[in-house]
Amino acid sequence: MNDTVSAYDSQASALAARYESVSAEDVHAALLEFIPRGDDLIALDVGAGSGRDAAWLASLGYEVVAAEPATGMRLEAQKRHSDPRIRWLDDRLPDLVNVHQLGLAFDLILLSAVWMHVPPPARMRAFRKLATLLKPGGIILMSLREGVPEPDRPMWPAPSGEVEAFARTHGLAVLRSVTTEDQLGRTDVRWTGMCLRLPDDGAGALPLLRGIILNDEKSSTYKLGLLRAVARVADTTPALAIPHMEEDTVEIPLGVVALNWVRMYLPLVLATLPQMPGNSGPDGLGFAKTGFRELLASNVSGQDLRIGARFTGERAAIVARALSEARRTIADMPARYTRFPNSDARVFEVASAMPSRIKGELVLDGETLSTFGHLVVPGHIWRTLQRLGSWVEPVLVSEWARLVRTYGERMGRPISNGEVEAALAWLDPVRDTVLARLTAKRMLDQGRRLSCVWTGTRLGAGVLDIDHCLPWSAWPCGDLWNLLPAAPRVNQHLKRDRLPSASALAGARRSIMAWWEEAWLQDQALQIRFQRETAAALPISQGASIEDVFAALEWRRLRLRQDQQVPEWSGARAAQPPAL
Repeated sequence: MNDTVSAYDSQASALAARYESVSAEDVHAALLEFIPRGDDLIALDVGAGSGRDAAWLASLGYEVVAAEPATGMRLEAQKRHSDPRIRWLDDRLPDLVNVHQLGLAFDLILLSAVWMHVPPPARMRAFRKLATLLKPGGIILMSLREGVPEPDRPMWPAPSGEVEAFARTHGLAVLRSVTTEDQLGRTDVRWTGMCLRLPDDGAGALPLLRGIILNDEKSSTYKLGLLRAVARVADTTPALAIPHMEEDTVEIPLGVVALNWVRMYLPLVLATLPQMPGNSGPDGLGFAKTGFRELLASNVSGQDLRIGARFTGERAAIVARALSEARRTIADMPARYTRFPNSDARVFEVASAMPSRIKGELVLDGETLSTFGHLVVPGHIWRTLQRLGSWVEPVLVSEWARLVRTYGERMGRPISNGEVEAALAWLDPVRDTVLARLTAKRMLDQGRRLSCVWTGTRLGAGVLDIDHCLPWSAWPCGDLWNLLPAAPRVNQHLKRDRLPSASALAGARRSIMAWWEEAWLQDQALQIRFQRETAAALPISQGASIEDVFAALEWRRLRLRQDQQVPEWSGARAAQPPAL
């Protein structure tokens, strides 16, 4: 594959010109009827080359992820097709590691003149990765080359029978297989176009999750606590997950699972709501040892236990002990006893670790939380929690409340309707824009120009709003990167609680990056907080460049659009130079 990539890299300009000489509609004419049409569709173009097909799909209304490993081809494609609905990635088969990390599911996956470059021993793995990226009902379109290979690019035979066998193994239906002549006029080359579809049973891992939630034997609420803690990670901090492509699993820090666990149980224990038969308060709970009891007595709230929070002195030691106790309980109890149906196989595996001793300070970031070990989650469960978490969460809360009321009845303690649900409510971050507002005011007091990131309109102390770029109503996130200066008219009347479209966000790119630079990256403490928050919430590594942060914001916007179908706002103006 590397030799293939090098060949495309070195010949990018000539090859792009050749590909662009034929329209995408002509190349894919035999399969056009199978291309999904409608709103809010997302496509993956694997081996996107010159960007011809990606641009065509964007013209049909798709948001497109274009994966191309040859740097020269990517640069050439971006020059030819600058549509903001196309997002480019350096990625390749068989693993598509970077694509998988986005957590997206695709309506359409296109492989045009790509499969012959995948070595046969890697094709089963490559096909499995493609199948896991499809939405139920999603389509794969492939073109398979027949004929004499190019002398300068490694190629292998790509028989349609092989693909059909892979499709049967992975439960995909072959809708059409048709052979056509080469559109570039090569008489010794033909192409077989194939259309595959993943059946839409609407299930995914939902039957398994439903069985664990509703049917699995439970002597306490611990299994529900573990599932909900993992679901919160999938929803709010998915960037902390590390995918393992060979096993189709995801590894998440056990510390962040423990953090969510403690956040959930604190209000339940304070309200003395039983979490197992005979329990009241912290008594009888395996994780409610010294650290958790000290946490109860120290007035640390659930909202204090958030990613990026910093504790010092004795409070740091208390939080660390509480997390360590929760970690041991999770590993010994719900992770051990949550099994696949009619099997002794565990759903979750634990790679535990002994965290380092706390010396004066504890910062709840990804690096620290990883020192507690890791929880291994099956890929299909992780994807379902990411994509359908908003439906799984109410079922978890409802069953948890039912269990608690059952325990209360056995103890002769009636529990009123709504009492458990109130304690189980996940307290999202307070909608706090004070820091961003104070920062903006400080910049104005210094005589610096400050403008609305969306319109370029000059702002003043009396004419200033702080906008959540990704709307609070859809995703309650008060991280610094999500807080932007905006004109009140735009924030309150135009954008409101809508998601900026791809073009609106692209138009504001320079202004947003300039605001980040001026507001957050000039101060060391704010810079550290900014980096920690982006690393936890966005598909990005800590310490990445500001350009990488913006690209990760664009990916997160796409995730939110897909997962919740948030209405879009097309923007108030075309791109303008930043003016702060």
